[in-house]
Amino acid sequence: MNRTTIRASLLPFLILLLTACAAPPAPGAPTSDAQPQRLVLMSHDSFAINQEVIRQFEAEHNVTVEFLKAGDAGEALNKACLSKANPLADVFFGVDNTFLSRAIGCDIFEPYESPLLAAVPDDLQLDPQSRLLPMDFGYVNLNYDRAWFEQQGLAVPQTLAELTQPAYRGLLVVPNPATSSPGLAFLLATVAAFGETGDYTYLDFWRALRANDLLVTDGWSEAYFSHFTVGSAGEGDRPLVVSYSTSPAADVFYSEGAKTQPDSGNISPPGETFRQIEFAGILRGAKQPALARQLLDFMLGDAFQGDIPLQMFVYPASSTAAVPELFSQFAPTPSEPATLDPAAIEANRERWIEAWTEAVLR
Repeated sequence: MNRTTIRASLLPFLILLLTACAAPPAPGAPTSDAQPQRLVLMSHDSFAINQEVIRQFEAEHNVTVEFLKAGDAGEALNKACLSKANPLADVFFGVDNTFLSRAIGCDIFEPYESPLLAAVPDDLQLDPQSRLLPMDFGYVNLNYDRAWFEQQGLAVPQTLAELTQPAYRGLLVVPNPATSSPGLAFLLATVAAFGETGDYTYLDFWRALRANDLLVTDGWSEAYFSHFTVGSAGEGDRPLVVSYSTSPAADVFYSEGAKTQPDSGNISPPGETFRQIEFAGILRGAKQPALARQLLDFMLGDAFQGDIPLQMFVYPASSTAAVPELFSQFAPTPSEPATLDPAAIEANRERWIEAWTEAVLR
């Protein structure tokens, strides 16, 4: 028998031996023919992320991420609380600091201290038990029409109190805090700035705004795109609007190269600009708790965090994530944001809204 014949006769034995000696796959490790697992992410309707970023996570973990959008932030949280016995998802994204205490009080989130929290500033980490992990933050402030003020020769107001002066009569449009998240944030900024007691309270400020021909809309979109002179392409008649500090950057971005400078500018008075912080957490009873933890780690990583700014026009929570030059130019973070304890917001939010409604709309 020659060597070729010997090798051929031994080949089946060698294949069997190598197969038997091969290390088995680690428990839970994806295999080439394994079906992807299903992971559900529940969020508010404004959540957005680049599909290529999500596909990166899906490929790394052999998982399919399904998105369940459940209304605005408050509505989505209510649905998560009502379904706590049979959770609709594994991970929830979109609790902000105006609803933080309510979310914790519902007892629907599992604690998870992601190692990537080390890159998140302490002042964004409002839950000491890490049931809700900070993902992004933004500022609700005033936007103004730069050309309008220049053409009128009118100074841009620098404080909230100045808005009540006769020179700014009929210039401001705000979204209703009872029906709008930025409207609520602006109301909270006035509570923080003027307080509830003393010679001049937040309600005194709002009554003065009403007397100065304030316009109130149901939501931010109506205020910005129908009445703000910039957002409405000149069709509106209000050169001041409650919006976001990132709106000027968005103005340039969505012009698709037509603009190198925004038509709007920011008014962010110290102590009078509300910072919204958004959180995500693992829902108690999640069907995929291990994958949910991995998704939170991924969401705090640079790929996801770096994609947030130009998807949702907020700032990434992680200090290591890249911030686009557009933000550096036209959306610098305001100094000294207004601060209110989340527990105080939860305890007083409905009362503040009702008092506002009585003072401004009735």
